[in-house]
Amino acid sequence: METTREAAQQKVHDNTVSQLNQLLEKNYDAAKGYKNAIENIESKRMKSFFQERAAERSHFATELHNALHKINEEPKTKGSVTGTIHRTWMDIKTTWTSENEESILEECIRGEKSSVKDYKEALKGETLHAEVLPIVKGQLSRIEKTLETVKKLEDLN
Repeated sequence: METTREAAQQKVHDNTVSQLNQLLEKNYDAAKGYKNAIENIESKRMKSFFQERAAERSHFATELHNALHKINEEPKTKGSVTGTIHRTWMDIKTTWTSENEESILEECIRGEKSSVKDYKEALKGETLHAEVLPIVKGQLSRIEKTLETVKKLEDLN
């Protein structure tokens, strides 16, 4: 018979797996989104920024993937349907808009805001394994900094 403590531990474990897989999908989507942005922008400075962000999000995905393996769970291996739709919308929008760079930055802001929301939701209630908290909190901090930077870049346009 399962004790209350065991049930609570299982609940934390299940929530951790669910949340990490959702964040993993989000990072797969973000990395693909930044790679997509590189193809749709002319500025070398912006291409470099987006390449750095794509690499960072790929690194985040690797960290989350490894965290799931450490707790003996199978990580998701691809992004979400929502992410695919968002990238398609970004392609359509940049094709038909003369303000290409500004449109891309607006979509990046929207994506980063969504990531911040998802990360904060994952951290709500502190129902994650203690060993993954530093990973999730560290990634959230870096995403928030990226969001601030993208907002500044948009203001410059």
